[in-house]
Amino acid sequence: QVQLVESGGGLVQAGGSLRLSCAASGRTFSTLTMGWFRQAPGKEREFVSAITWSGGSIYSEDSVKGRFTISRVNAKNTVYLQMNSLKPEDTAVYYCAAKQGWLARTTNEYDYWGQGTQVTVSS
Repeated sequence: QVQLVESGGGLVQAGGSLRLSCAASGRTFSTLTMGWFRQAPGKEREFVSAITWSGGSIYSEDSVKGRFTISRVNAKNTVYLQMNSLKPEDTAVYYCAAKQGWLARTTNEYDYWGQGTQVTVSS
């Protein structure tokens, strides 16, 4: 079993930055592909970015490329999402997720989920 706890959300002005963290419990973190998703009010949960167990492969949604960066430190059982040049449309609850195997961008491919952290970007 893997438990995930996100932190780092908050209120920021457009153009600002935030760094989200996701701390994982369990001894298998270094074998897991980790992903970030987000869900805005009234919308479906959508993929943001994912990183393989080694950090050697990353996949990000086009809307965040060049602005968001996913990374991980296996020694700390933590995955990060650095978000720069934030826009009001980035406002959402951001979720961390984990899975075995390769990168994936659909919610049903991930086995473990955190509780989410709110990110609000004001214009």
